[in-house]
Amino acid sequence: MPTDVIMPQMGESIFEGTITKWLKKAGDPVQKDEPLFEISTDKVDAEIPSPVAGTLTEIRVAEGATVQVNTVVAVVSEAAVGESTKIAAPKKAASAAVEAPARTEQPKPPVTPVAGVPAASDAPAPHGTPVVMPQMGESIFEGTITRWLKKAGDTVQKDEPLFEISTDKVDAEIPAPVAGTLTEIKVPEGATVQINTVVAVIGGASAQPGAVAPAEQSDGQPARAPAPKNTPSAPAPVAGEPSAPAAAGPRIRSSPLVRRIAKDHSIDLREISGTGSAGRITKEDILRRLGERGPREAAAPDAATARPAAPSGPIAIPGELVPLTRMRAIIAQRMVESERTSPHVHTVFKIDMTRIVRLREREKARFEQANGVKLTYMPFIAAAAVETLRKFPIVNASLVRSGEGERSGEGNSIRYHQNINLGIAVALDWGLIVPVVRQAEERSFLGLARAIADLAERARSKKLMPDETSGNTFTLTNPGIFGEEFGLPIINQPDSAIMAIGALKKEPVVLTDAEGNDTIAIRSMQHFCLGFDHRIIDGADAGRFMAEFKKTLEGWDKEIG
Repeated sequence: MPTDVIMPQMGESIFEGTITKWLKKAGDPVQKDEPLFEISTDKVDAEIPSPVAGTLTEIRVAEGATVQVNTVVAVVSEAAVGESTKIAAPKKAASAAVEAPARTEQPKPPVTPVAGVPAASDAPAPHGTPVVMPQMGESIFEGTITRWLKKAGDTVQKDEPLFEISTDKVDAEIPAPVAGTLTEIKVPEGATVQINTVVAVIGGASAQPGAVAPAEQSDGQPARAPAPKNTPSAPAPVAGEPSAPAAAGPRIRSSPLVRRIAKDHSIDLREISGTGSAGRITKEDILRRLGERGPREAAAPDAATARPAAPSGPIAIPGELVPLTRMRAIIAQRMVESERTSPHVHTVFKIDMTRIVRLREREKARFEQANGVKLTYMPFIAAAAVETLRKFPIVNASLVRSGEGERSGEGNSIRYHQNINLGIAVALDWGLIVPVVRQAEERSFLGLARAIADLAERARSKKLMPDETSGNTFTLTNPGIFGEEFGLPIINQPDSAIMAIGALKKEPVVLTDAEGNDTIAIRSMQHFCLGFDHRIIDGADAGRFMAEFKKTLEGWDKEIG
């Protein structure tokens, strides 16, 4: 039985790899766990073993090509039972045999199988390109297909969004690995399947005539017949490789993620020198270029002027019973767990933002023109929070069990985090997500502004990576965009504190001068509420933290770039 060999994920933050050398050629016999090919990623070089014993019948990705994780790179056909070589039964998921050598295997949670849906290594090798449920993070083992963006029979381009998925950490659009025709949809909308499950098949230049039976669509109509396939000796089109004319000059090596970032920000990849294998342009290369130039345009959450957008989804009918979306169910679970875990206490401070309001009004046009990003109030608040967290590290800490890395109500150790990873809650039409600005203490004001704007924009367009929504140590949430005076937020675990930003409003305020004289003036005032875990943060510590935060904002004297 044919078994797909996939590009393994060699770490939570690695989403692509380059095949540097094939150790076998098509037609060679291979033993189970025998080194099959070598790969290079941004962090590690490794030999990848064969998941089963048999014959290497097809190599789909050539040496030097860079592809996304979970891409099928080869096919191994096992020997029939009774042959001289005894072969162990294939594993249920191909990725289980190609785990990173240094990574500790974690148990997978039970998943209710979808009737008629085979796992990637259980299904016969399709005569086309299989589309698999990707692994969107090291601890994610399943995903829900929330929407198909194409239907069976449609023509698709390489890297064109094919379907949307929802996982425990992120919602994302999944691109087509190759160009061709979507000949079959194996998993319907709403179904939850394990990673590496084949969810669809794309036919085209790589499909044999008559090899794929027309799949019946949800409307009962058959899918279009696939186009002829190339011979096995010719590798199929490679996901992640640009298809440029032969006379267009040297080929630019990059991944779909890099090309998408370049497209979104109008960056010419020919202007970037790649630091990856064989001159490949890595994610770090494109982000470095983006940091030098600044994004073309990005809209960050504005604590004063932003207003909720009209809902883009269907309007619920009164009396209708609507099941929770996966994101809504996960939010519900996390909120109950947080309330059960942490004894919540809240303290509210009113802060005079007049100095910052005047500075922003004076500088916003110049700032956007010079840096390519809008000047909102959020970077001021984030910078003040980071500065205050450095002075009060207990507010940036987490309570854990001794010797463990997980949050628990029975924790007996305090972990003082080395970095300040700032979570920024972003309201979506379909839920809430918290992307994370990592190592915020090392960023300038401009760096914070760019990072916040970029994360917010990509959160709303479903382009976040899973590792961009985890690792938070302190969170900011902004209910003030809806006009609220203040909110009492629930802690975003495993943080020990969260700050809610209220609406910015002009109010009459009594001002006292140095001689004790009182006057009434119109000032721009804003409420800030700190929710904190009373197991490790005392009320006095929270009060001192907020007093220092207030002092920083009201006496703002920093360069903004």
